[in-house]
Amino acid sequence: MDWAAVIVAAGRGTRAGGGLPKQWRDLGGRPVAARAVAALRAAGAGRAVAVVNPADRALAAAALPGVELVEGGDSRSASVRAGLAALAAEPPAAVLIHDGARPFVTPALVARLLAALQAAPAAAPALAVTDALWRGVGGRVAAAVPRDGLWRAQTPQAFHFAAIAAAHAAHRGEAADDVAVALAAGLDVAIVEGDEGNIKLTWPGDFVRAEAILRGRAMDVRVGNGFDVHAFGPGDRVWLCGVAVPHDAGLVGHSDADVGMHALTDAIYGALAEGDIGRHFPPSDPRWKGAASAVFLAHAARLAADRGYRVTQADVTLICERPKVGPHAGAMQAALAAILGVEPGRVSVKATTSERMGFTGREEGIAAIATATLVSS
Repeated sequence: MDWAAVIVAAGRGTRAGGGLPKQWRDLGGRPVAARAVAALRAAGAGRAVAVVNPADRALAAAALPGVELVEGGDSRSASVRAGLAALAAEPPAAVLIHDGARPFVTPALVARLLAALQAAPAAAPALAVTDALWRGVGGRVAAAVPRDGLWRAQTPQAFHFAAIAAAHAAHRGEAADDVAVALAAGLDVAIVEGDEGNIKLTWPGDFVRAEAILRGRAMDVRVGNGFDVHAFGPGDRVWLCGVAVPHDAGLVGHSDADVGMHALTDAIYGALAEGDIGRHFPPSDPRWKGAASAVFLAHAARLAADRGYRVTQADVTLICERPKVGPHAGAMQAALAAILGVEPGRVSVKATTSERMGFTGREEGIAAIATATLVSS
């Protein structure tokens, strides 16, 4: 199902302390809202819109590069309406509305929500109340409250886009969450199993708990491979791993034909299960005619970061008889490292020949293979 995400991050979040709205505070080296967006993207969000307070726009732009930012309203409902309006020009089939202060949503939870939308116009995660409940007055227990049928609501809450957009358009006043808006419009809302780890950060102690969750998480390591080849053609230099190397021929391609950078880009896309360069930068699109391949590699690295991964190692092998790569390997290593945002010691560039065999041995072109390792951050 085609779906998009609206991340509600316009509140002030002062109860959590820390001097910043809680959604922009650091959590394990990344802003809370950035973790929320990355989690939704890792779960397959086709598009993400973040609704932010105008006073926080600079913080949001730094924390959420590449995410569409929308100005929030004076209430949560107004902010959600603004997020839905931003999606309305090209509406998705479904939308997941999520609190920017919930950084730990999982792909499994999202999958349960999307499955529930096959049979209902709305679905929301919740946890059954297991503790005893009391009603208190003046600091004293006034009555016990039955807990049968009571649930603790979570986000993201999932909806058929047209249904929740219409519900919000018709709703007057504020609502505790989007399920309340859906119920007021008469929508059937399915309950799916929530996740105890999907906590909302509200109080200072919640950040302590969140840090503990991060420390206890299993590290997610992904490895991708890439391969590319380009034929020689007219020219007096070849682009290899971001460096112009003098040669008595050039490489033929729709872009600058940087075979090493193409292989590494595909390796990162592969680790993310995101296809190859052609999916993201079709050769049929004239915008990429002669483009610098650094654009492609930077996009792959940014996509990895948006999904909550960092590139920890990259290894590129260039296969050719000529030109000689060794004298330029250090410059290539530095160029790739700068694009990936890592120290040069995490990037390897080396070369080999094919012992005069095959198309590279006949000096008809250059091939490259690459491996990239991504680790969750």
